[in-house]
Amino acid sequence: MIIREFLAWTQNASAGRRAEATTALARAYLYGDLSADEAWEAKTALLSLLDDPSPLVRRALAETCAASARTPRPLVVALSCDVPEVARLVLARSPVLTDADLVDAAALGDEATRAVIAARHHLSHAVSGALAEIGELDTLVVLAGNPTAKITAGRMLRMIERRGDEADLREALLRRSDLPPEVRYAIGLAVAEALSLFVTDRGWLGTERCDRMRREAGERVALEACDQSGAAGVARLVTHLRTTRQLTAGLILRAVLSGRTDFVQAALADLSGQDHVGIARAMREPRSFAELHRKAGLPDALLPAMQAALSARQAAGGPTGLRGAGLSRRMIESAIDACTDLPAPEMHAVVALLTRYEAEAARDEAREVARAIAAEAMAREAVRRDAEATDAAWRAALESQRRTAFAEPENAVEVVAAAPIETADPVVVEATQGEPAVAEVPNPVGAILDALPEQILAWYRTEPKEEDPEVQAAMQEVLDGLGADLLDQFRASRDTADAGSDEVIRIAA
Repeated sequence: MIIREFLAWTQNASAGRRAEATTALARAYLYGDLSADEAWEAKTALLSLLDDPSPLVRRALAETCAASARTPRPLVVALSCDVPEVARLVLARSPVLTDADLVDAAALGDEATRAVIAARHHLSHAVSGALAEIGELDTLVVLAGNPTAKITAGRMLRMIERRGDEADLREALLRRSDLPPEVRYAIGLAVAEALSLFVTDRGWLGTERCDRMRREAGERVALEACDQSGAAGVARLVTHLRTTRQLTAGLILRAVLSGRTDFVQAALADLSGQDHVGIARAMREPRSFAELHRKAGLPDALLPAMQAALSARQAAGGPTGLRGAGLSRRMIESAIDACTDLPAPEMHAVVALLTRYEAEAARDEAREVARAIAAEAMAREAVRRDAEATDAAWRAALESQRRTAFAEPENAVEVVAAAPIETADPVVVEATQGEPAVAEVPNPVGAILDALPEQILAWYRTEPKEEDPEVQAAMQEVLDGLGADLLDQFRASRDTADAGSDEVIRIAA
């Protein structure tokens, strides 16, 4: 009955009215309490709306059914294959679509459709991998910026391989919290490559010099990628470098001179096949390290430099380099001293390499000192500015208080003395227009006394206190018991004292 009435009504209704009716019918099917027969009829009516000639009706159907898991799968699949403005609503958030549906839609859709799919929550590895292979820059940036998308390290490397020259993609990848160290290293190489091409195109440096600088920058980035990666992350990075033929002897030598024992142990373990415990023990013994050096397949010319650097590290009792991937000048100087007197011709290349490392270490130390000096100068300047601001604020407050305390009012007029007015509080009469003001001088002592508590004032009152009748009677009894002679002497002394007082007063007068 529902489907007949609905279809009959939609024959003559406008597209806007049909869209409103479609929304109401879809809500009733998804969230209404319909019986089994009514739900079947409503579902049939919704499927029939897929043939509606107006995109407005199909868009209303997609907006209502996109986020619901109760939407019939045939309806969702049909809407995902509709025109782009209808299909994107379903592809963006429908939980009914499977990974196969999303991959097929990404392959057949345009770039905007792929970007919508890339922004879906909790995107699977399969869909992310498909988008990484076929997506353009906009899709890759959205995919890399989706924190809930599951992307493998291989797919991230593929994204960098395809569009690593774009800064937007590199920045989106660097913002991810699950970025593997090998991907971070690949991003650093992409940046070095972009800068090298820029410098070469400008003609500022030659190609050979740019290649060497790019290679050295890649080595430094590889060591910096090990920070906060853990032993497993460093091992993954070493495996990636070995498979891509970027784990060179020069990189291992730089790691030794930088004090990055974690990278050195992982590299030697990967090349020699020994465990980390045996490698750590061999790095403390020169003869054992020579055997390990041979098993790892490293050039013999680098052995004296590595042994001298490891000995200098042990003598220092800890790290001797700068933070991060900074080189240690002490270790480099020890390596140069060990290689300078050797007669082998291949040692000249090693000494030249160590000399470049020494210059780089000197620049790094100079940068650190310059940063420290600049930071100290900025701190002093900030303290000086704060002190000046505080002093200026204090002076302004003091000046404002002085002006408020001593400035005469603008409407002040001459005060005429008047008869004192008996009142408890000082009275001040303001002047009116055309008449002088009469004011009584305030009494500060009275104001202070009025402000004192009643208990304190009671201590200073001179009013006679009422004595107890029993006490008075006792005193009178004592006086009556005194002898007459004693009373006469007391009265005579009183008279003499009073006469002396009168004489003093008279003389003073």
